[in-house]
Amino acid sequence: MPRYKLTIEYDGTPFVGWQMQENGVSVQGRLAEAIKAFSGEDAIPRGAGRTDAGVHALGQVAHFDLAKEWSCDTVRDALNAVLRPDPISVLACETVGADFDARFSAKGRHYLYRIVDRRSPLAIERMRAWGVFRPLDAKAMDAAAQVLIGHHDFTTFRSTECQAESPEKTLDTITASRHGEIIRVEASARSFLHNQVRSMVGSLKLVGEGKWTALDLEEALAAKDRARCGPVAPAHGLYLVKVDY
Repeated sequence: MPRYKLTIEYDGTPFVGWQMQENGVSVQGRLAEAIKAFSGEDAIPRGAGRTDAGVHALGQVAHFDLAKEWSCDTVRDALNAVLRPDPISVLACETVGADFDARFSAKGRHYLYRIVDRRSPLAIERMRAWGVFRPLDAKAMDAAAQVLIGHHDFTTFRSTECQAESPEKTLDTITASRHGEIIRVEASARSFLHNQVRSMVGSLKLVGEGKWTALDLEEALAAKDRARCGPVAPAHGLYLVKVDY
């Protein structure tokens, strides 16, 4: 059975998240329906990251198997034709070996969080970034973020609903940088805990506002206590940018 690897872009706004759920339309579910529509086969695509409701992707990766062999261009174009007008786009399709797994073969995941710190509310960017109404110190945020790099117990920045066996993760990089009125927080690791990036960003916002220092962030991390986390940043500012294999 040929195995297909997809690279996918989507706007997470209308979906309950990547994973199929009973309470609404998911990205995974729509892709499964599209696969069935063009191939006649039942196949559930397995994703590299289970993005939450409202979270976007610029480079989500998924794999699935079919009994019949199709050209990769045909798979890509057929899926895109069926998916219209949903905000899901299959950017690329390739065949991979049977040992490839979109989730477990991944060696790195890269996330971007976008904040706009202006007085006026967002219109075009309303569901694409977190609009805050006071200026943030991006340099202070970046300096403080460096205390999070490395191997730590990230219980403070972990959702209480996280199903990971261990709260320990290794954060490879995290930066905050200003681009006009947009602050980009970029984080990379082999894997992340549920809500880890949004939790870290919410705490970094407190640093940007001058309410926290780098020491406060470091102490929150060391506390291993969810109650010590800052506010969790909203889902619509988060993007899964790329997955490494």
